[in-house]
Amino acid sequence: MNKRLESPLTAAHAASDAKARWQREYGETIGADRKVTNVSGIAIQPLYGSDDWANYGQSDPLGYPGQPDYTRGIYATMHRGRTWTQRQLIGLGTPDDYNTRLLEIMARGATAVSLIPCNSVYRGYDMSSVEPELLGTCGVVVNNAEHMARCLEGVDVGEISCAMNDPSPFTLLAFMLVTAERRGIDWNKITGTSNQSDYISHFVANHMFYRLSLPGARRVLMDHITWCNEHVPRWNPMSVVGQHMQQAGATPAEAMAFTLATAVQNAEDCIARGMDPDHFLPRFTFFFDISMGFFEEVAKFRAGRRIWARLARERLGAKDPRSWRFKFHGQTSGVDLTRQQPLNNIARVTAQAMAGIFGGLQSLHTDSYDEVFSTPSEAGARIAVATQNILREEAHLTDVIDPLGGSFYVESLTDEMEERIVSIMKTIDDAGGMYKAVESGLVQRMIGASAMRFQQRVESGEQVIVGVNAYRADDDAATRPAVARPDAAAMQRHLDAFAAWKAERSPSSVNAALDGLTHAAEDEQRNVFGAVVDAARAGLTNEEICTRLRRDLGFGQPLAFV
Repeated sequence: MNKRLESPLTAAHAASDAKARWQREYGETIGADRKVTNVSGIAIQPLYGSDDWANYGQSDPLGYPGQPDYTRGIYATMHRGRTWTQRQLIGLGTPDDYNTRLLEIMARGATAVSLIPCNSVYRGYDMSSVEPELLGTCGVVVNNAEHMARCLEGVDVGEISCAMNDPSPFTLLAFMLVTAERRGIDWNKITGTSNQSDYISHFVANHMFYRLSLPGARRVLMDHITWCNEHVPRWNPMSVVGQHMQQAGATPAEAMAFTLATAVQNAEDCIARGMDPDHFLPRFTFFFDISMGFFEEVAKFRAGRRIWARLARERLGAKDPRSWRFKFHGQTSGVDLTRQQPLNNIARVTAQAMAGIFGGLQSLHTDSYDEVFSTPSEAGARIAVATQNILREEAHLTDVIDPLGGSFYVESLTDEMEERIVSIMKTIDDAGGMYKAVESGLVQRMIGASAMRFQQRVESGEQVIVGVNAYRADDDAATRPAVARPDAAAMQRHLDAFAAWKAERSPSSVNAALDGLTHAAEDEQRNVFGAVVDAARAGLTNEEICTRLRRDLGFGQPLAFV
């Protein structure tokens, strides 16, 4: 019988018979089937069909890219019209070392700047306060505006987007703005992101970032958003970070839920200050970890995109569609990389990058395979950049928008991820919002429990990690890269030049700039970040700025709970 002439009833019976036959044959062949769940705890079936997706058969159930609810992407063209920004994270030695590596990476395809400073800078100290052998091992030693100018030599910051991995009080951005000012570059041209502006994620999961107390960091973030919206209108002052929490052990669903709850908290804080959501929300961005659960990550991003569009409209009252867009940067997950059989990390990074691309990211950092040993080597960084080039140019991943859209599995999983994320967000709301949930330790305890569950899966062998608990090899040492360290003589010259520069400054000018920070911190009507920019212009260093604001706004302490 011609299938075109079959009645709907006949076709339905045939489909039902075919499904029953498959179920019978599957059961007979597989025997006792194993239970499969993803990291977020969602049960995964062996096969998905139209009856697993509630919206199947509806006319255009997913909508279109660039239109609410944005499941398929926030722009009409997505990667077919404009590919993701290749924002390769770089941190290395002295400013001159950094600049050399940056220009090399950009010549090989990176299209934006992402600067990561030395841990001493993250912790709020200058190089003169740290043991020399520790300097520059995991980031660039940049302590003042002069150092930033050397980092960005040959880079037009009025044309190229820059990301500063820079927690409050945002000294790196202040140094960059002073650099631009001295070069005669209009701040209205500057684009980029304050990548570590999310103080909440720092107190939850990134324990090197306690520059300021929790309430002090909250005050400075609001000042930072206010000031940047006025003076650097194309800059994104708010990057809501899910990466830290997922790398600390949160499941993908928890990481998305906590990130969205943080965004709501910060948006409501801005609104409480009298700010219009349609003025500041278009400059909110998100930063996520991309782990090894390929389809779970794709579903996480698709679900997060439509939840945020709904929250921005219904809860935050935004009317401008630009405020509803869920713009996010993805970084392949460093915690998934292994010291065992390290070349396997290239495959891991490739799979993670593909998940982020299919999930609809706006910018991407691919980790180097050797990051588990040290700051990425030049060869490792080159492979990481080439990975993105290959996925874009050779694998043609940009040809079709949302190529997994309509997959019974992906759509069902996206729906289930949305339900799971919304449920977790309700738990946070019931605790009084993200600020109070972190202050009480609720979020930290949830992440700790998830981290323990995952570790138990690894130790039991339920979660296989190639080279670690399965498929081991005895020749790991042969493929482990040599660990390079910054040149000690070059770092000493950097230290000596810094000391000489400090000695030449006017003490009265330094004291006046420090007092300007205090006046701003003590007066709620003044803007603290504006004072930080003034201090950078006057020649204050990273440590001097952080130390004075720690005194005036409180020193950050870990929020540890049992």
